[in-house]
Amino acid sequence: MSVNKRDFMRSELIGLEVEVLPNPGCGNIRGVVVDETKRTFVIRKDDREVTVPKSNNEFLFTYQGDKVQIHGSEIQHRPEDRIKKIR
Repeated sequence: MSVNKRDFMRSELIGLEVEVLPNPGCGNIRGVVVDETKRTFVIRKDDREVTVPKSNNEFLFTYQGDKVQIHGSEIQHRPEDRIKKIR
């Protein structure tokens, strides 16, 4: 079953597995989202936490067994406002 991208973007992202797709500025980051702000994700990678900007990055989330690729600018809202802003 395929995940509806709009529904995914309106869901809670904290706790999901995520990979930052190759970007010269960020390197290879894969882990679990532990916090989110309007402009950043905090990702737990191994035993440390890394803050990654949403803008200029592509993210590959694992959601309900499916992979969902999102450009950070598409979800550059405060988490509590995302449900109202993404239609």
